Amino acid sequence: MTKITGVNTYVLAADVPQPFFFAQPGIVHRRSSMVVEIETDDGYVGYGEALCNGHQPADISAATVDASLKLLLMGRDPMHSSVLYEEAYNLTKPFGQKGAVIGAISAVDIALWDIKGKILNQPIHALLGGAFRSSLLPYATGFYRVEGGDYPALLADEAQKHLSAGFSAMKVKIGFGVDDDLRNVVAIRKAVGDKVKILVDCNHAYNAGTARRLVRELDKLGIYWLEEPITPEDLDGYRALVDMAPSMLIAAGENEFSRHGFWPWVQRRAVDILQPDLAAGGGFTGLKEIQTLALAAGLSINPHVWGTAIGLVAALHFIASIPPVPISRGGHEPMLEFDQSSHAFRRELIAEEVKLVDGRVPVPNAPGLGITVNREMLVRYDQRNKH
Repeated sequence: MTKITGVNTYVLAADVPQPFFFAQPGIVHRRSSMVVEIETDDGYVGYGEALCNGHQPADISAATVDASLKLLLMGRDPMHSSVLYEEAYNLTKPFGQKGAVIGAISAVDIALWDIKGKILNQPIHALLGGAFRSSLLPYATGFYRVEGGDYPALLADEAQKHLSAGFSAMKVKIGFGVDDDLRNVVAIRKAVGDKVKILVDCNHAYNAGTARRLVRELDKLGIYWLEEPITPEDLDGYRALVDMAPSMLIAAGENEFSRHGFWPWVQRRAVDILQPDLAAGGGFTGLKEIQTLALAAGLSINPHVWGTAIGLVAALHFIASIPPVPISRGGHEPMLEFDQSSHAFRRELIAEEVKLVDGRVPVPNAPGLGITVNREMLVRYDQRNKH
């Protein structure tokens, strides 16, 4: 039996070349992440990531692993990922049913699946039951604001660059006031034409009353989905927005965690599209459970992705395994969120390049995650310098 012999955490942080901001208060000067490295007695090494969304410090998830989960993992069989997931959730439940603690469990779970794939010489999507697709349609996430920027001209220019790079879908950051949002979305629509899918993301900038006006106006512009228009605590507000949106889809879920957190969303069909993040909402084990809930209710699931290359590649495997909803010629096909902002941990952390090929992103087929992690970079960017 293979046994876990080492559990290491890396608190990564790097300055961004140009600070940016979105609807929530504050300016992003650094990108952060927490990476877990799990070692076994027979030489296998697996990697996972805890997403640090927005302004979240990576230290919280690292402390959860170092102080709680490491003791649970040492000496255990990495093949028993479901058992370890349930034990980890139960252990931390009194102090971490949501947020960075679930992110820590997610990182561990991703690393365990990476090891399982290497032991069995299979890509993770095969272990999940197989891939419905060998490549994914990506949408470019970006359109972050910079101080003193000329808007909407800069946004229209960025949209054209994404179009030239091969993207046929893109997600725009809004949430700066309804009039401002509409002016900018109109400019982007004019820049890219009617055939490009435009998604918009408010980062819960509004209350339900204000969001109603936004929904009415955006629907006229052929927007594909409206993401996080209101706070994730307001499920009734989400349900009301779903009821009033004639054709535009309502999406949310990056700030929800585990099957327990998503159960009320599914029960009330509060959105059209659920967006758990693999590196925050429960890893492969947790998201398979969330997917089951979603499919039982006929809801689409389209994971949020905003982390390092580890989280990005993990998402490729998981999204490949999601069936169309429903399985038909008209079923909803999940897309890959492909962050286009400057991110050292996406471009330099692994040897393999994640890129578009004929407008799509290929799904890896090598064992486990199918990546070669640059361990020297982990050590170099670890803010605690403990390794």
